Amino acid sequence: MAITAQDVKKLRDLTNAGMMDCKKALTEAEGDFDRARDILRERGQLVAAKRADREAKDGVAIAKVSPDGKFGAAIILNAETDFVAENEKFQTLANAILDLAVEVRPATLDELKNLELNGHTVAENVNELTGVIGEKIDLSAYEKFDAEYVTLYVHNKKIAAVVGFNEVVDAEVGKKVAMQIATMNPVAIDKTQVPQETIDHELEVAKEQARNENKPEDMVEKIAMGRLGKFFKESTLVEQVFFAGDGEESKLTVGQYLAKVSKTLKPVAMIRLALA
Repeated sequence: MAITAQDVKKLRDLTNAGMMDCKKALTEAEGDFDRARDILRERGQLVAAKRADREAKDGVAIAKVSPDGKFGAAIILNAETDFVAENEKFQTLANAILDLAVEVRPATLDELKNLELNGHTVAENVNELTGVIGEKIDLSAYEKFDAEYVTLYVHNKKIAAVVGFNEVVDAEVGKKVAMQIATMNPVAIDKTQVPQETIDHELEVAKEQARNENKPEDMVEKIAMGRLGKFFKESTLVEQVFFAGDGEESKLTVGQYLAKVSKTLKPVAMIRLALA
């Protein structure tokens, strides 16, 4: 059957694929729009398979908070180059996936990939855009949490930080703490939340350093514990110096700053996603 320019435009509007790709798909599908879209998606899977060994280290790290301010989510959608990461189609898909994540609140990355978006799964949308752009695209990360108050900070769409508090706070307070997370990359909110394997690793490293410095063996354990304490101060959110603070605030720890805002105020959850 004859494929008209209007048919090609209609499929292009549906898929964002190139005009010639749309015409070829419609011709192969004999004018069946659903089949033509499947053909474009299958070609995207072929492109993805061919580029599976390529590294997709660029892209976007973005975050969003629900309208009620009690749920936050962040994703990373990867591409091979910054040129594609700045592409309007890529940005549109990334934001659509994030919007869906905040609306549906899936528990895992795999669940997010299997949600329906524009009549197909999120994973199929990613494959379809891979075929359109011709570059490996990958939804590589998704994290979320609920809290009484959630806020965020995104730096150049390369680092996304989300923080949750046990009570509602001024937006500027929340933003400063989110900026702290983005900039200083704490491993946990406080030392009670540092994974035991991380603690064990830090202790072993500290002991080995002490021995390499020819410290007496009966002092090694004590030295290692001291260095672990320094690790907690440098690497847990509430004990870090408040880098994002202004003036006198910058002399406080994050925990001290929050205590000045409210004696009962505490961070209860955080996310930090960053491009490699």
